[in-house]
Amino acid sequence: MLLIYTHKITPRFSYIMRQLFTRILGIEVSYCTKVEDFIKHTGPKITYTKQPLQNEFFVRSNDLLFEQGINDFRIVMGDWEGTPCFFSAGERSNIPFDIFAASFFLLSRYEEYLPHVKDIHGRFPPKESLAYQNEFLQQPVVDIWMLKLLKKLIERFPDIEYTAKTYRYTSIVDVTTSHCFAYRGLGRSLAGLFLDLGNLRLKRVAQRVGVWFNVGKDPYNNFDYLVETHKKFSVKSMFFFQFASYSTYDKNVSPNNNNFRFLIKYIADYSLVALSASYSSFQDVELLKKEKKNLEAVINRTVSYSRQRYNRVDVPETYRNLVDAEFTDDYTMGYTHEVGFRAGTCNPFYFYDITMEIQQPIKVHPFAVHDYAFINTKSKAAILDQVNTLYHEIRKVNGNFVLIFSNELLGGDAKLDWKDLYQTIITKYHV
Repeated sequence: MLLIYTHKITPRFSYIMRQLFTRILGIEVSYCTKVEDFIKHTGPKITYTKQPLQNEFFVRSNDLLFEQGINDFRIVMGDWEGTPCFFSAGERSNIPFDIFAASFFLLSRYEEYLPHVKDIHGRFPPKESLAYQNEFLQQPVVDIWMLKLLKKLIERFPDIEYTAKTYRYTSIVDVTTSHCFAYRGLGRSLAGLFLDLGNLRLKRVAQRVGVWFNVGKDPYNNFDYLVETHKKFSVKSMFFFQFASYSTYDKNVSPNNNNFRFLIKYIADYSLVALSASYSSFQDVELLKKEKKNLEAVINRTVSYSRQRYNRVDVPETYRNLVDAEFTDDYTMGYTHEVGFRAGTCNPFYFYDITMEIQQPIKVHPFAVHDYAFINTKSKAAILDQVNTLYHEIRKVNGNFVLIFSNELLGGDAKLDWKDLYQTIITKYHV
């Protein structure tokens, strides 16, 4: 048991210590505020406060974990053995920065509470982030820091017990458009046909008519291929289906279409099926609950996992809404057009609500890659080079490699063969 002495045990303090030590390093941890209890402890121990008590392992604390609300910090970047860090701790500290406060800053998405200009979809722009601006977005720095800390703890306490993590790969298929031409209703189908004719997209006209008369396969109907690929490589996979009414940004097949319902049931036999929440439900909890309930009725099991349309996350409201709708896990933590680690980690974590100063009962699973980040990348080799860099970063910390591929890109008409890329990535990185 690792004992941590501090001057004040706060919800922030307890939250980050559980995440870092228990969930990432597999170390049992307890806390105390009495000096005599700390001195009596014969096992591994750390002092986390402003001054060391004796000659113990000491990390000098920043004020962040002992405050409430939001303050605008002036952050100065430093370096810890080649890894970027911040919240300098001074020379007396065994770690040159407050590793716990810095980790909390990233995991809580503290910077997303600060004033910033959102994009057209109400998202936090990656270029506003500390990680992007200081070029560590593609490093899971929280996990790297903790392995470095573990090494130093083992040097000081050779008998410390911990549980090593194992690398995991998860393939997510985002199905916000299950079919390009099929099952879309007479009105939408005719409107699409006239639009293609008006723009002289004759190839699409031929494809569309072929699908209507069952002489051609819908280009977005990748589902048999995906199921077989996942079975072949024994890959953990998840399908997030949008199950919502038509709107400006929600254009999937109608949830009332029986063929669409049969497809979802078919996929649920081979993979975990979850909800890709509609754009319209972003700030409408009742609509979110309705979509969840309707999808559950199709697969006859509880839907506990969610993703937000266009990776829209508005902290803390998005996670409060998901908790209210009784979701337990979310896979939206990442950037659509930038690869890397939005929260500085490749491990799942519970969301900490700074406004309410509590840990919300929803687990956040950060993803490292969304295929739309490569939409303007011209070659497969260039994409694999970026994916390979992320893979090695995650492998070094035995984290979770979560990739999101969009059904419409996998079946789209593009120079890049997205299905070939998808299978190559699975082949190279699933183990």
